[in-house]
Formats: sequence, structure tokens, C-alpha cells
Amino acid sequence: MKKLLSFIFVLAFSLIVFAQKTVSGIINDADGKPLASASVTIEEPGKNAILAYGISNAKGEYKVTFTSAESNLDLKIKAFNQKPVTKSIKNDDQKMNFSMDSQATEIQEVRLKTKLITKRGDTISYDLKSFENKNDRTLADVLKKIPGIEVGKDGAVKYQGEPINKFYVNGKDLMEGGYGTINNSLPKDAVSKVEVMENHQPVSILRDKVPSDQAALNIKLKKSVTMTGRGEVGAGFSPLLWNVKLTPMFFGQKNQWVINYKANNNGESVENEGNLLGFGSRWEGRRSQAGQKSWTNIETAGVPNIPEKRYLLNNVHYFSANLLTSPFKNKEWELKANASYTNNSITREDIQTRVYQAGSPTIESGGTFISSTNNKFFDNVAKGELIFTKNAKKGFFKNVTTWNSFWNTYRGDVDNNLPPLEGSTTSIRNMANESLESPTGTFQNSLSTIIPWKEKLVNFMSYIKYQKDRQTMTVSPGSYMSRFGFQDFDTVTQYANSETMEVNHSASVGLSYKKWTFTPEVGLNLSFNNLKSAITGSINNSSYYLGTDKQNNVDWNEVRPYTQVGVNFKSQNFNLNLTLPMNFYGITYKDNIRQDYLDKSKTVFEPNLFASLDFASFFKIWAFANQSYDFGNFGFLYGGNMLTSPTNIQVRYSDNVEMPEYLSRMAGTRLEYRNPLNNLFFNVRYNYSTNKRNLIESYATDGFISRLALEAQENTNRSQTESVEVGKYFPKFKTNLSVNASNTDSNSFSKFNNIFGESTNSRQSLGAKFNNAYFSWISVDYNISMNWNKNTNKVFDTVLNSSGWNHNLSTYIYPSENHTFGFNWDDLSTSASGENFRNSFFDISYQYTWVKRKIDFEFKWLNIANRKVYETVSVDAFQQLVTTNQMYIRPSQFMFTVKFNFK
Repeated sequence: MKKLLSFIFVLAFSLIVFAQKTVSGIINDADGKPLASASVTIEEPGKNAILAYGISNAKGEYKVTFTSAESNLDLKIKAFNQKPVTKSIKNDDQKMNFSMDSQATEIQEVRLKTKLITKRGDTISYDLKSFENKNDRTLADVLKKIPGIEVGKDGAVKYQGEPINKFYVNGKDLMEGGYGTINNSLPKDAVSKVEVMENHQPVSILRDKVPSDQAALNIKLKKSVTMTGRGEVGAGFSPLLWNVKLTPMFFGQKNQWVINYKANNNGESVENEGNLLGFGSRWEGRRSQAGQKSWTNIETAGVPNIPEKRYLLNNVHYFSANLLTSPFKNKEWELKANASYTNNSITREDIQTRVYQAGSPTIESGGTFISSTNNKFFDNVAKGELIFTKNAKKGFFKNVTTWNSFWNTYRGDVDNNLPPLEGSTTSIRNMANESLESPTGTFQNSLSTIIPWKEKLVNFMSYIKYQKDRQTMTVSPGSYMSRFGFQDFDTVTQYANSETMEVNHSASVGLSYKKWTFTPEVGLNLSFNNLKSAITGSINNSSYYLGTDKQNNVDWNEVRPYTQVGVNFKSQNFNLNLTLPMNFYGITYKDNIRQDYLDKSKTVFEPNLFASLDFASFFKIWAFANQSYDFGNFGFLYGGNMLTSPTNIQVRYSDNVEMPEYLSRMAGTRLEYRNPLNNLFFNVRYNYSTNKRNLIESYATDGFISRLALEAQENTNRSQTESVEVGKYFPKFKTNLSVNASNTDSNSFSKFNNIFGESTNSRQSLGAKFNNAYFSWISVDYNISMNWNKNTNKVFDTVLNSSGWNHNLSTYIYPSENHTFGFNWDDLSTSASGENFRNSFFDISYQYTWVKRKIDFEFKWLNIANRKVYETVSVDAFQQLVTTNQMYIRPSQFMFTVKFNFK
């Protein structure tokens, strides 16, 4: 595998240094006027293959870069109502101007044949009709089949392996990053084509000045005013099952809206569709996915690495509404309002077996220990957002106000077989009831505006965030944690309350000179945080504080003024973005109970670079590099003991601990090839990173109960990754095929039971995707992925190998226009230390389609074999530990569903 990847990289990068030639010039008509949109192609004589191509701009200018070993080439020019030109040229750099003669085109018969993929500038357009099969119903169903595009279960889209930054419908960004709902619910029949806009800068006023390394998606509908949507209603049994999806949508020229209600107990986490999947440009301000600060948690059962429909025991109700409108006559201004609410309950259960080899640093005598966990999670999440935007070529304004609230309750019943106490040879069995109450409230406001001032652009940004978390974990009986000294209590409770206030302000000025843009910027980032926590014990409903060593009252405050210069260069083929910041970090840590105080004041240089070069028409090479410092964050240090879980107690401060200082460096490159003429795409990647740290986390564990502390000890982690992905669409056979491979080598340092050591990991993966709809009566989708891991403990010179593979086969048979028979096969396997587990799942379906009304009646039988447990095995070379996990999953179930479009 490593030799293969090395060969691919050598081959790929040799293309870069291979001699490239450029021909450029101006194309005029017979009257000497510039000809726009004339196509210029370079071909090798006698071969029906285009080496490179270009399109003339409004001034008639063209430029084509090509690579060839031939001494002479053919240059061909075509333009509407002009006589084609063919000229033999030398394989050399040259400038050539052309004058084309008029030639009227007589059209006697017109036959329109839509091209599968077309490219114009940085925009690649896909004809959706060419990629769909008869069983596809939504936009996401078809996007999965387009070469170079990946779609996640939540609707998240990646292009060439990277997340997109925007998702537009008819050029409008209704969802503001939470586009999963549209992707999963927009009927494919409403879409005419999908546009991938490479190097997309979402801020209009910056498009010719500040480049971007991300792509965006624009969904072009068949009608400029479209009322559409998707709905499903289903019921089933084993146990009683139900599923409701109602998502009406409206897309107009002035207004757009989406209303979404989805509820089920059949194993689909529809609430994730509302997550922020794309974050736009930094110039739009700051947005983040709201989350809770986790100080403590109950023990949780494992989650299997299989499709969630096979294991997720849920009961979810998710409602969301998104509105976009232009409130003024000036359509440049847009108002967006978004709201959502989730009520969800989830059940999980597993049995875990830990086997320690003799000589393990954790349990020297070795042994086998079994535990089981049964959880119930109850989530209530609400969100509201108002967005006011003006995104015009003469100015930019965006203000985003967001409210988030969480009311979560978790329950756990645990039965553990524990290692014996010191001096004993008898293992201990303990059972516990655990609960966690976890409410959180957040408020965020982000403002960014760009104002033209003469030939300059002035940008002001402001961000304010306030968050309050309150967590209460209770464990009963107290003897469950006797190793922490809590054996005398009926219950033990961990309280944790925290508050965070964050304020960021910045101002910058953009100065342009020809193709260069320089952006000096100054800013001030402030963060004020407080944590209060305490462990209490209860006897006969009377609570007792357990001393100041079980309490915390900690302040963590940061003041970070900075100054930076952004350097941007944008030309037709080359983009450069270089950020040169000088950041001053002023961080203080104060323990108000123990009167401990630490501070860190340091000025550091944290540059960031990305650059891209288009060459030979279809190739693009990227380069990335950055350096960053990490001086810790809120919660990194505290001096009182805290139960981060019932089996883990932590104290993160001691007399010899200093403030953290981690230095990370990363460099990487990516080579892309995108040829819409022959439907071939590939990308090759290389990344190397280091993380130099001055502290290490030291664990003391008996295999189940663990204590953590920080110690001053320098260590450096390294990671190196190579990967390649190739995709090809064969239109003649209606087949899409892609192959990917990767190799990652990394190391890490850790300290267990006073033993400091290094572990290395080598991981290889190989995967392939295939779908075919050549025959009108059958379609096939197949995915396979394989991985191999080698985990080495350098302290004990032990090596543990593991591997796994999984594949999915989905095939549909269409005996007539109304009937569809489906078969699905998931097969997953893991292997380690002589243990092998294979998990196979089979599903069948039948669908009757009322073609005139576009309504589907579907019957599904899932998990025909009625497998109820999913089994995996994993290894830890440092602890010389093999862990097997049996996770309870959904049994065999039957579902009847009616699916329909709203219009």
C-alpha cells in the first residue's frame, strides 16, 4: 500500500514540473470587434482528444495552458456565426491574434442533446437527469452519484473531499449553512441542474480581491417560482413503529421558505439536518454550532459503526422553519428568520469485555472484566435566529443573532465487574444507578460590515457570546466508587456550574493594487470564564460536603489583542492567500479556593497560507501551511477533584504544573484533476503535522477506575497522511466509479501508572464506490471500504494488529413503470488479536408507484436475519488490552410508508 501511494505521488507531482506551454492572444471578428465566448482548444494532430481549452472574455482575450510531448499541435477556434479556424502551431509559448470571418449558420433541424457536465470558468454544471435512476426521489439521492461529490446522512456535501461553504437555491442562501433539510427533502424532479462553483467567495465585494479555497453548490430549479416539497407517512411493527416527514417548500424571486416537521421511532436522527454544515467566509462574521460545555457525564453504552437505522432506538420530534424575504424595494437587502425545536429520547445498551494480557502496565497479572450499561437519553433543544444581510458589489452588511437552549436528562444503569482492590485477589461486582441533569442557555450576536471608501474597503466585525451551563450528576449507591473513598454514602453527586462571556472586535482596511489586495487588521479578543463545582455525599437524604479538595471556584480569563496583514493575489490561474498575524496572548488562571495563580503573556507569530494554481486546463494544485499556538482553554486547569464520570476522577493542577504551551505546525498539498469533457476527476493529497507540548496527562488506573493529573514533560506528536481518490463517469454505460486509498502514520505519548512511553500507529484504507443504471429494469449501487491498523507500544515492544472491512450493496429491479423490488445487504467485519466478528444485515423492499400522482407506496422488511447484537473488537498496545463490545441493536422490523411530493 505505501509503495503504491508513493508511486502515485511521484507520478502526480512529476506533472507539475513537466514543461507547460501557454498560447494567448485576442480574437476579433471581421470588423475588428472583440469576440466573446469563442472556444479555443488545443489538440494533438490526428487524435480526437482535447488537451486543453479556454473561452475568450468580453475583450476577446484568451489564454490556454497545455502539456504535450508533440512538436506540433492543432489550435482550433469556434464561435457562433463565425467560420471555424484551425491552425498548426509549435509546442512553445506564444502570442497569437485571430480575426474570424462571418459565416451565417443555417439551422434546418435542431436536436438538443444535454451535456452531462459542462464547465465555464470556475463553475461546473451537472445535468441532474443524466445521473438519476428510477428509485431516486430527492436531490441528495442523485448528488451521491455525481463524480467528485459526497453526501452524508445529514445531507452534508463534500466536493473533492472538502466541505462546501455555501448551498444556494436559485442563487439564494436560505438555510445559512443548515442546508441538510433541503438536500434530503427537495424532490429531484424540481431541479434542472446542479452547479459547483469552485474557489467561491460568498462576499460579492471581495470576489475579485480575496480568493477562497472552498467550493459552493447552487441548485437551479426548473421554474423561477416553485412550490414543492416532500412528505412521508409510515407505520410498522416489532415494536410499534411510525414515521412522519412533512417538508413543504417555496422558492420565489423575492421570498423563499421551508417548513419541516419530522418525527419517527424507526432509527433516523432527522434532527441532525439542522446542524450548521457550511460556515461561509470569515468576512461574513463568526458562526458556530452551539453546544454544551461538558464537565461531567454518566457512563454510556457504545455506538456501533453501522448505519444508524440499524441501531438507533429513538423517539424524535423535530420541527424547523426557515424564511428568507427582501423587505425593501432594494432587493440587495435580505431578512432571514430560522427556528427549530427537537424533542428526542434514545435508548442504548451494551456488554463490554476487557482482557488484559499478563504484564500489562495497568493490571500486571492480567485478567478479564465484564461490564454492562443501559442508557436512556432525553434531549430538548430549541434554537432561534435572525439574520439581516446586504451582499452587494458596492457594500456588505450582515448581522446574525442566535439563541440556543438545551434541557437534557441522561440516565444509566450499570453493572460492572471490577479488578480487585490492592492486597486482594477477588474481583468486585458493583451495580449503580446514574443520572445527569444538563441545562444550557446561549446567546450569540455576530456583526460584519464592509464599506467602500474611495478605492479602499473598510471592514468592521463584532462578536458577542454568553453561555451558562449547569450540570448535576448523581450516582447511587455510593459504594460503587469506593476506590475514591465514597463507600459510606448512599449517593454521590457532582455539581458543576460555569459561565462564559466572549467578546471579539476587529477593524481592517483593504488596499488593492492591480491583482494584489493587502488587508491590515487590528483586533481585540476577550474571554471571561468561571467554574464552580463540588462533590457531595448523601446519607438518608442528608447531604454532606466532602471538603475543599472536592470543590472548585476557578477563573480563566483571556485578553488577546492582535494585528495582522492579509496578502491576497488573484489572477486567472493563480490564487494566493497569506495571513501574517502577530498575536499577544494574556491568559490568567486563578483558583479562588486555594489561592493558586498562573499567568501567561506571550507574543507569537501564527501565519496561515493557502495557494492554488490552475494549469493544463484541467489540473489544479493547492498548497497549505500554518503555525498555531495553544495555551489551553477554559477547563484545562482546576485544582479540586472532579468526577468527570463515575469511573474517572480528575485534578488538573499541581505545584509543578505550568501553563500549557502547545505548538502545532501543518503543511500539505493537493493535486486535483477535473475534466468535464471526459467526466474524469481525481485528487491526490499529502499532509504532515506536528504538535509540540510541554505537558502530559498522567493516568493512574486499575483497568476500570482512573485518576488523571497533569505533569510537566515535553513530548511531540507527529502525523503524516497520503491519500488519493479517482472518480470516472461512463455515460455510455450510465456508470459512476470511484476508488480511494489513504495511509496515515502517527505517534503519541502517554503516561499510565507512572510509565511514560510512546505508541505508534500505522493505518491504511482502501475503498470503492460503484453505481450503474445501464439497463432500464435494474440499478445497482455498491460501496466497499477496508482498513488495516498496526499499533506498536515502544516501551514493551508489543505489536497489536487489527483490521476491518464493510460493504453495502443496494440493487433495485423495475419490472414495470409502477413496480420496484429492492434488496440491500450491509456486511461489516472487525478482527484483532485472533478475535473475528462479522455482522451481516439484509433488507428487502417493494414499492408501487402511482405515476400520475407521483405517490409511492413502499413496504420494507429490515434486518431479515433478526440480528439483535453488533459485535466489535479493538486493541490498545500501550495497556496491552483487547476489548470486545456487544451492542444491542434494532431487531427485525416491518414498515409501510406512503411517499409523495407536495406539488
